[in-house]
Amino acid sequence: MNILPEPPPTAPGRGGLQDPNSASPRAKRWLLIGLAGGFLFAMWMFSAILTPFVLAACIAYFLDPLCARMARYGLPRWASAAGLVLAMVLAGLLAVLLLYPLILAQIGVLLQRLPAYVATVGTMVRELMLNLEEAAGPEVVDARLRELVVSQAGQMMAFMGTAATRLIGGGIALFNVFTLVIVTPVVAFYLLRDWPGIMRRIETWLPRQYAPTIQQLAGETDRILGAWLRGQLLCCLALGLFYAIGLSAIGLELGVMVGLFAGALSIIPYVGSMTGFVAAVLLAIGQWGTWGGVGLVLAVFVAGQILEGYVIYPRLLGNRVELHAVWVIFALFAGGVALGFLGVLLAVPIAAAMGVVARFWLRKYLQSPIYLDPPK
Repeated sequence: MNILPEPPPTAPGRGGLQDPNSASPRAKRWLLIGLAGGFLFAMWMFSAILTPFVLAACIAYFLDPLCARMARYGLPRWASAAGLVLAMVLAGLLAVLLLYPLILAQIGVLLQRLPAYVATVGTMVRELMLNLEEAAGPEVVDARLRELVVSQAGQMMAFMGTAATRLIGGGIALFNVFTLVIVTPVVAFYLLRDWPGIMRRIETWLPRQYAPTIQQLAGETDRILGAWLRGQLLCCLALGLFYAIGLSAIGLELGVMVGLFAGALSIIPYVGSMTGFVAAVLLAIGQWGTWGGVGLVLAVFVAGQILEGYVIYPRLLGNRVELHAVWVIFALFAGGVALGFLGVLLAVPIAAAMGVVARFWLRKYLQSPIYLDPPK
């Protein structure tokens, strides 16, 4: 009786029998679709209440390196987390108590002198257009164009006044006081205290086959995002203080407000400096009625750009950040349009992760036969 030898086991996924202990490509695909769909549904369903939790996660992520360093010196993790969150809350309250009345006072000055500012700006622009008409001729600059430019300049000044009033007056109403003062610090404390355990638990949930690759991508994302976030926030603080002090030093009445807003908007690359410069120029024309004030404002912002380009960014960010300015601007505006303030909070982390994944797949493509095969 002949006994045929058993055929060798067939490798799973290569046309043979499927190993019952391995997941099929279809199961993996549906798992990814389900996770992505569940995440998007949760974002849509709970977007109204997610803001304090996402803000708390951002605070915990920002403070985690300092908390870990304090823990290495022997301080308990819960004590270092409580101290850091308490210090941030006290710093925020101190900033509100000191800056909010000052900005409200400057808003009052703006509203009181806005008509005079509009008239002065209109006069200066009309004189400038008359000089252009004399130099270029009425074929290039006529009376209708001159009056159109003058009216648009006046409307821009009026819009600045009303927009600043709505922003400051509705700023506290925009974010619920209870949420800011109670929920966000409490959630931030618990996240910061348990951050290492949370990260270890998430690592245990990763699929074993892809865990090394996912951890590598997550580490690269953390490096890029951490460098950008911490560096950019410090840059915003430094630029806000510089512009506020510089504009106040040259005598601009609303210099503190314009400088702080320019620094805050610097979280969007180039937008803060450009917006602050335009606002400061219009206010300088309205206040002084001469082009000399514009020159002083120009000197402050040129000095700020030199400080930003040659001192702040090289020291705080260096070459560690691989997020292009255009990609950051697009992500921030897209997140704001999609989910409002919550989308702005999530925009840069998602953009950093997408950039890391895109570079990973680009490296895979450049090493694949699709790219390396020579032409026939």
